[in-house]
Amino acid sequence: MGLTSMAVLLLAIAAAVVLFALTIWLWPRLGRKSIGSVLARVGMMLATQLSLFAAIGLWANQSFGFYGSWADLFGQVKNEGVVVDHSAGAKRLQVVSAQAVKVPRGDVPRVGGKIEKISVSGVDSKISGPAYVYLPPEYFQPEYAKKNFPASIVLTGFPGTAEALIKGLDYPVRAHKLAKAKQMQPTILVMLRPSVVGQRDTECINIPNGPQAETFFTKDLRKAITEHYRVGDKAANWGIIGNSTGGYCALKIAMRNPDAFGAAASLSGYFKALQDPTTGSLFGGSKQLENENDVFWRLKNKETPPISVLVTSSKQGEHNYKDTLKFIEMAKGSARVSSIILDSGGHNFNTWRRELNPTLKWMGSRLSA
Repeated sequence: MGLTSMAVLLLAIAAAVVLFALTIWLWPRLGRKSIGSVLARVGMMLATQLSLFAAIGLWANQSFGFYGSWADLFGQVKNEGVVVDHSAGAKRLQVVSAQAVKVPRGDVPRVGGKIEKISVSGVDSKISGPAYVYLPPEYFQPEYAKKNFPASIVLTGFPGTAEALIKGLDYPVRAHKLAKAKQMQPTILVMLRPSVVGQRDTECINIPNGPQAETFFTKDLRKAITEHYRVGDKAANWGIIGNSTGGYCALKIAMRNPDAFGAAASLSGYFKALQDPTTGSLFGGSKQLENENDVFWRLKNKETPPISVLVTSSKQGEHNYKDTLKFIEMAKGSARVSSIILDSGGHNFNTWRRELNPTLKWMGSRLSA
């Protein structure tokens, strides 16, 4: 059973409950002052606490996607790295592996589509990194052989794994089912982390004398995808979705680059770059660069591009609720603004799962092939 499976989480919860009950029941019988009784009590307390911590840890991992597998958790991933050729004329994109979509007959691409793991070599940003590409079934069907498809970049939060977008939030399965039900058009999804340089949180910014993360998303990634897959290269063909940090990135990137993206969806996103030990210095002392990456500053001081924007929050449980309402009020006069406001919902996968289907349908209605 996989680290992120519901069966493992339920098993851990059941073990914690059983051990707690056993401890309560057996405690009087172990009340003697012998060494054996003392060791038994210590052992039962440790076992109960470990099972409780395991259950909480598994729930947190499933909610936030810190680790995608047991091997990832214990640092035992065995698959070797992929050599990316950066020489002149080298391909921007290499397909590393492929997997089926978890739907009936998902192993047949024209029925279930396909998920390809790719490596992208950034010519302009000098950043290289992995991503997953979901190709809908229509991509492999003869009647669509000459058709271009719309595409959406999908970003996790930080920290997070791209695998969590497939296993935890089920983006490919959701897109497959919605398109099959004619509730969204077939769309290619490009899934990855917003942190494209190891464990540093770049907040998707072109950092002075540092990683050019925004360039990677707006130029390198889009160009690599359009060269390799049947995707249009205009802004109207491209959307960008993200949760938490990924949500801030999606909103900020689309507002700063309306020539690259026609629509953006920010799930529980914030509106100004965060700076902490995981980000390091983001702006190199430039107040202007800091302002340029502040969504509210842009709304007040820049002309808002005519893009489509979706923001989400919850009245209870989300810290961005008031800022989300403020954004809607400031932006609705220029941008095409939509929102999903839940009555309650925390900053976690369960909340984003409740928002994903309407978000994908919304995005599908905003993009053209």
